[in-house]
Amino acid sequence: MSDIQHRFLKESEKKAFDYKHRATIRFNMARYEVALATGRRQYANLEMAKQRAAYIKNKSIYDLYNYLLNFEAAFEARGGKVIWAPDANTALSEILKIVKKQSAKLVVKSKSMVSEEIELNHYLAKHGVTSVETDLGEFIVQEANERPYHIVTPAMHKSKEDIAGLYHKKFGLPEHATPEQITAFTRKYLRAKFQEAGVGITGANFLIADIGAVSITENEGNAALSVSFPKTHIVVAGIEKVIPSLTHLDLFLPLLATHGTGQKISTYNNIVSGPRQEGEIDGPDEMYVVLLDNNRSDILFQIKNRSALTCIRCGACLNVCPVYKNIGGHTYGKAYSGPIGAVITPWLSGMKDYKHLSYASSLCGACTEVCPVKINLHEQLLYNRNHVVKEKQVARGERFLMKVYAKTMKSRKLLNGLSGKTKNKLLHRFVAARWGAYRNLPQFAEKSFNQLWSEQNPAT
Repeated sequence: MSDIQHRFLKESEKKAFDYKHRATIRFNMARYEVALATGRRQYANLEMAKQRAAYIKNKSIYDLYNYLLNFEAAFEARGGKVIWAPDANTALSEILKIVKKQSAKLVVKSKSMVSEEIELNHYLAKHGVTSVETDLGEFIVQEANERPYHIVTPAMHKSKEDIAGLYHKKFGLPEHATPEQITAFTRKYLRAKFQEAGVGITGANFLIADIGAVSITENEGNAALSVSFPKTHIVVAGIEKVIPSLTHLDLFLPLLATHGTGQKISTYNNIVSGPRQEGEIDGPDEMYVVLLDNNRSDILFQIKNRSALTCIRCGACLNVCPVYKNIGGHTYGKAYSGPIGAVITPWLSGMKDYKHLSYASSLCGACTEVCPVKINLHEQLLYNRNHVVKEKQVARGERFLMKVYAKTMKSRKLLNGLSGKTKNKLLHRFVAARWGAYRNLPQFAEKSFNQLWSEQNPAT
């Protein structure tokens, strides 16, 4: 067992028995479930909308190369610059070059999971650049020196009392400060950062191929300020974010809002198509889009897993996952958690180290059912497991046990030849440790069903 897998198991056990954590998550998840039910009511036919969205996103990734070239041509025609980054190191070094070119010591950054994926804040800090998260939830977890807990709501694991305590410790606010006081303080604190920063960094919800623009959706306005105040704007986006046309946003933006937060549509939806043009009074002097691969092509070449790249990062699969609700977001050890994280992280960060995530699932199918772009997530978890077996990345002991199990189950002679007592001894000897300390092993009866049937029905 690798150190990463061992740590995952230890953290999972710890979180599963942290009743305060579970109470906080249950409270926040319950509010989401109510909001989601409300948001869904705006659709006359939600299933049709999901089918359309799935078709468009799958069309995008099947012709990904051409759509990305279209995006690049249209974006650069308006004065922007596209940087192709095959891996995280390339993306980080290119971003640092731009920051150093501007002699910027302070960067403001809106919420972006892809920047968490490449650990951008940590990299910039190592090179003397302060990167300030401007989304309220991201700001909270940054001040707490933590990773985001959730794709959409980074501080979901914290109660208002936890946050008040953090602000009291970090900023001297009253120990029992209200959410309104905390929000007002954060707004004032960050306004100064927007004015000081030389570079603003955002993610992208969608890259629009036909007009060469970036779609950014949010609820606080911090992303718009990260674009507007600094002289340089850098977008970091995975290559899978591209969609064919501006006309498709009327489908995707409501789906994203409904499944992400239960809203009919997010508060702010901005379309940015390049640096400030002649005659415009605001916007950055320079704009860059860093297109990150970082092993996404590996997923693209896996036919059965390819549709994982259609994910629009709404976080709905996390909210319905019984495993995520019990072990929490940090336990996964990487930026992407929950079912979608369990599918893509092994490909993005290495199957050898993260194959265990694909086994951290009940396979109940709730994630597949809720997905707004109809990714068959529970099946893709099985595809990952199958890949691990085919590549012989399963421990020798487990492979041996499965061979013995298969041979025994295929042999009526062996099944009937072993007594129930012997079977139970073998089960305890070889399976008990893997079965876990909190589950009771099943017990074999002294005689099999086949034996009992034969005794009671000798004529057959």
